[in-house]
Amino acid sequence: MSARHGSIQLYSTCPQSKDVGPADYLRTVAEHARWSEAAGCAGMLVYTDNGLVDPWLVAQTVLTGTERLMPLVAVQPVYMHPYTAAKMVASLGFLHGRRVALNMLAGGFINDLLALGDATPHDARYERTVEYTRIIRALLEGSGAVTFEGKHYRTDKLSMAVRLPAGLQPEILISGSSEAGMQAAQAIGATAIRYPKPAEEEVGAADFPDMPLGIRVGIVARPSVEEAWRVAHERFPATRQGAVMHRVAMSVSDSVWHRELSSLNDQPDGGESPYWLGPFHHYKTFCPYLVGSYQAVGRELARYLSKGYRTVILDIAPDEAEYEHIGAAFDAAALVEAA
Repeated sequence: MSARHGSIQLYSTCPQSKDVGPADYLRTVAEHARWSEAAGCAGMLVYTDNGLVDPWLVAQTVLTGTERLMPLVAVQPVYMHPYTAAKMVASLGFLHGRRVALNMLAGGFINDLLALGDATPHDARYERTVEYTRIIRALLEGSGAVTFEGKHYRTDKLSMAVRLPAGLQPEILISGSSEAGMQAAQAIGATAIRYPKPAEEEVGAADFPDMPLGIRVGIVARPSVEEAWRVAHERFPATRQGAVMHRVAMSVSDSVWHRELSSLNDQPDGGESPYWLGPFHHYKTFCPYLVGSYQAVGRELARYLSKGYRTVILDIAPDEAEYEHIGAAFDAAALVEAA
């Protein structure tokens, strides 16, 4: 894969600290960041939740180990004041002369939020994230002291001494699989990221004009359908334990996209559609996968692209070689688009 996919904003995903030992984690992050940059990705998503190391510290490792890759830092409003988040962005820009991107969260696992003393309902959390993001933007734009009066936040002549260098304003992304998420994306001018249904069932730019759209998917593509499915099943074996863990996770989540994907029937393995929810239904990952030949996956990608999805967040790649296979699928999608 390379920068030839210039009309598409590609993000990889950073491995999670819960899956890698402490002695190896920093090396693993740096390694994946280099792979992502070499593959032409614009940035790399860094997760956050109650069970992971701090994403801002991981972002520092991404910046020091690459030349241009943007950390896409997941920002949970419950964890820090918007002033602190804005100061993190400005500080990283000041120290490294580099941009970061922000993946604004509203939260999904209820038990994590309750443990932090937060019982805010789903839609109200998106309202809170809108206020949070507006304060961050105002602080980073440096147009003067920020006075803000909202339902969830209040500031009075708030300003930052650390200024973000010119040209380093962050990209803003937010989950857009619920009505509240789409409204939030529109309110803050963010790219709405959807955990998509099969392309033929998905909404698109015609439904949300003037709103940048993206999808989060995993890809297993190979020269043949048979090889792709063999690799997919080896990487994500179906287990009873995984199915049970998925049901438990869904019981403590009020996320709309969790419910929507859980309600979908999985496509037959190796069937005409490359769309696959096996890893999601067995608690291996939290996004759909596209599995098949380069041409089959490319056709499905092209359907999403034709609907206006120009940002793609990939799932965690197992190794550097996987990016070549993913790149071949995007090459196939480009041929479909050009036809």
